[in-house]
Amino acid sequence: MFYYLLWMLALLCRSSAADESSVRDADIFPSSPEIERGSTLKLFCVLGKHLIPHRNASHIIWKLNHELIAQENYNVVNETVSSVTIHNFTYNKAHVKCFIKYLGKEQLLVHAEVKSGFPPDTPGNISCIYYFNVELACSWTSGRQTNLTTNYTLYRNMMKDGRVITPNVAGSSCQSKAESCSFHYPNTPYSSSFCFQVKAENVLGEALSDCVPIALEKIEKFEPPEILSVQKIAGIKQLLAVTWKKPKKILPSQGLNCRVRYRNLYSNSSETVPVTPSSGEQITSLNLTGLWDSTEYAVAIQCISVESKFWSEWSREKKASTEEKAPSEKVDLWRVIESSHSAGNRSVHLMWKLLNHFPPPGRILGYRIQYFPENSAALKMMNITTDKKIILLLNEEAYIISVTAYNSAGDSPEATLRIPSTDEKTSQIIETVRTFTANEEVIVEWMASKSEVTRYVVEWYEDLETDPFRRSWRYISNSTNWRTSKKTFKPFICYNISVYPLYGNKVGAPYSVQTYIQEKKPSEGPMADTGIPGKNEITIKWKEISKDKRNGFISNYTIFYKPEGGKELNETVNPDVLQYRLKSLQANTQYTVHIMATNEAGGTSGEPKTFKTLKFNKEDIIFIAIPVGLSMLFLLVLWITCILKKRMFKNVCWPDIPNPAESIAVEWPVDASMNPFLKGVTSEDKTIGGLEDVSILEPCFPEEHENLLLMNRENHVSEYTDISTKDMINGDEKIPYSEEHEAAKHLSPSMPYTITDPDIRSQVLSTLIPAKKIQPLEMLEDDLHESQHTSHQNEENKGEVLNLPDLSEKAVFNPYLKNSVNTREFLISENLPERSKNEPKSQSTAISPFQQNIVGQSYVTLDMFGLATAH
Repeated sequence: MFYYLLWMLALLCRSSAADESSVRDADIFPSSPEIERGSTLKLFCVLGKHLIPHRNASHIIWKLNHELIAQENYNVVNETVSSVTIHNFTYNKAHVKCFIKYLGKEQLLVHAEVKSGFPPDTPGNISCIYYFNVELACSWTSGRQTNLTTNYTLYRNMMKDGRVITPNVAGSSCQSKAESCSFHYPNTPYSSSFCFQVKAENVLGEALSDCVPIALEKIEKFEPPEILSVQKIAGIKQLLAVTWKKPKKILPSQGLNCRVRYRNLYSNSSETVPVTPSSGEQITSLNLTGLWDSTEYAVAIQCISVESKFWSEWSREKKASTEEKAPSEKVDLWRVIESSHSAGNRSVHLMWKLLNHFPPPGRILGYRIQYFPENSAALKMMNITTDKKIILLLNEEAYIISVTAYNSAGDSPEATLRIPSTDEKTSQIIETVRTFTANEEVIVEWMASKSEVTRYVVEWYEDLETDPFRRSWRYISNSTNWRTSKKTFKPFICYNISVYPLYGNKVGAPYSVQTYIQEKKPSEGPMADTGIPGKNEITIKWKEISKDKRNGFISNYTIFYKPEGGKELNETVNPDVLQYRLKSLQANTQYTVHIMATNEAGGTSGEPKTFKTLKFNKEDIIFIAIPVGLSMLFLLVLWITCILKKRMFKNVCWPDIPNPAESIAVEWPVDASMNPFLKGVTSEDKTIGGLEDVSILEPCFPEEHENLLLMNRENHVSEYTDISTKDMINGDEKIPYSEEHEAAKHLSPSMPYTITDPDIRSQVLSTLIPAKKIQPLEMLEDDLHESQHTSHQNEENKGEVLNLPDLSEKAVFNPYLKNSVNTREFLISENLPERSKNEPKSQSTAISPFQQNIVGQSYVTLDMFGLATAH
């Protein structure tokens, strides 16, 4: 209560002394209180001047951490000071916060950190260690934790007649916040009558321990001794001599006890030998006997005063080796034989290791390799190396190889191995090999067909390892199984394990298996290759997963495929299958496919790939293409046939009928109305080589009809030849030019005719028209083509002419058509030159009786020239 009154007085004085220039919003008292746990806490909050008059102490609210303190615990001292009371405070540490509340808002003004704890207990268990003329260090225990800041004071008191005398001199005490404290030189005088006392104090109280007497000679601790040497003695086996020096800073006339610790570097165990040095000597030595030959040892020493209870620390270790002896065990030898080279040589990888036995053979200086052909021991060769491997280039013969390890004391026994010749065949003695794991061990078992074989070699290496020197091996005797820790092998790695039988100095054929000691699912899945899809099927291909990512033996592959918007399907195949044909797929549908590779530990899928099936397959295309192709082929053949037989089809379907009005053989009346045979004849004049109104007609019968019309031509030729000759002898007188013109203009359309020979054509023309009227043949041919267009103008008149009763019988065997055959007769005019008259009359031009009856004379048309030219 007295403390609270003092706080209030201090607050009132502070508030009265504050001026208006203060910039603090508020202050809290006490600012960092430490109280006993479970007691009552009271705090004061003082507002700053600039918050008055708008705010006062009645607006102050209090919170403990984040919880609002009830109003009944508040007390308004005056306009600027408010206090709060918290009963039974049990927090180790908490924050009490002062807020101002105005217009419904809370503003933090100030806060205080409050700690609660306990008064200190009486310190106990005081102990000290005395380092002569260096340090006096003491430690103690303080009991329960106070949770408050506690200070400790260590007192070093003198004792006289059993009474404690507290010296009032500097250096007789030391302060610390921890549970230890030290006196340092020169405040470390030696005395056998000291007692030590510790006082602990905090804000809640203090505690003082009893003064504990401690004799310094009993707590003295030396520095470690110094080892001068550890060495072997020449010619003496299994011995090391150790020499060391005593510590310097020790109490006078104190006896010492020491102990020497030694251990070989091949084991973790050690042995200790006690030693009592002479009191008057600073240097002490000791011989360690019964050690291993050729073995390195580490030696350390510590000492203690005969009256003290503290040993010194161990000295720094020093190492040395005992006297060497020749290695007593031969090396563990093995080989890997590669195939022969082109020159007949082969590489033999030779490797070996030292056997793990104690004592070890000491420091090996090197290895001596000797080899020679089995049948020629005199050809011995030798290599020396410090490595544990070598490559020998041997020929095709069998060889004997030996390896010897040596050190400064001598050689080890020879380890020999036989290399078979290249053509040597060995029988298969090992029948089966299997591997499995049990109780954190890997077990390899095998079965041999010959019971007399008692030695074997187990060889193992990673499947992806290509260096022969990285192979491991183990010799097994009198057993058909081998056990080793699982740590010998790496997990998720494929190993090749081979078992070789040994009989005599020969190595038999191995039996090899592959195994995983531990599996996990593959690191990646296969990548699918969809290829070219069909309508209802597709072939999925994939590649094997690389061995370094399989993590086990692949047991199967599963192909998952899913149509767009459909249900996922799958197919499972054996591990040796790398492609599969998916059938019964939907046409014209997009699919998603991925492949999962599975081993004993699980499966991993590759990246998905999409494909789309075709709308039609090959059969559908062929089914559609064959009818279309046949149709096109038929149309093509029909088109080619029409092109090749165009004239025949035209003559059959639309035959050409000659127009008699265009003939130049006879003279027709100008008035077509007076003659019914001249209907349809044009009045337009044409000039052909000086001839006017000459019409050119084409044959109106097909070629197959011409043969029928030439029948009995001999009977008709003679009749018409006489008539034609008479009429044409004096052509110039009988047919004037004008009459000739009219006759050429009105020819009968029913007269078939032809002239094939150009000479005959000229002779005929000379009989029809005067020589001076003849024009070039090219102009006649032009008019000939023009006249063909007019021959079809009046089909009705042509029909009347063809159907005359007096012409029908002779038209069937029209001798006029005989000119289409090879033998023709011509009409010879008297006016023709003598050469023409004397020519053979093997050919003649036929004049139909119809022509003769109409005009009384024969005629020739220019269509004959066209036919003759065609032939």
